[in-house]
Amino acid sequence: MSVLKVIEVLTSSEKGWEDAAQKAVTHASKTVKNIRSVYVNEQSAVVENNMIKEYRVNTKITFEVH
Repeated sequence: MSVLKVIEVLTSSEKGWEDAAQKAVTHASKTVKNIRSVYVNEQSAVVENNMIKEYRVNTKITFEVH
């Protein structure tokens, strides 16, 4: 039987939501091993002068605990 844990990670990117999600996984993997999945729970963006300046994601990262 596997034991899985979920953490919530908030990240942002100037490139897009996909890049922000990748940053969440990359950052979490520095201290968390055996990441199984990432779920993008929420997306938002900061707008300046009618242009998107920053993409933000709220992710849930699932990993196996040994």
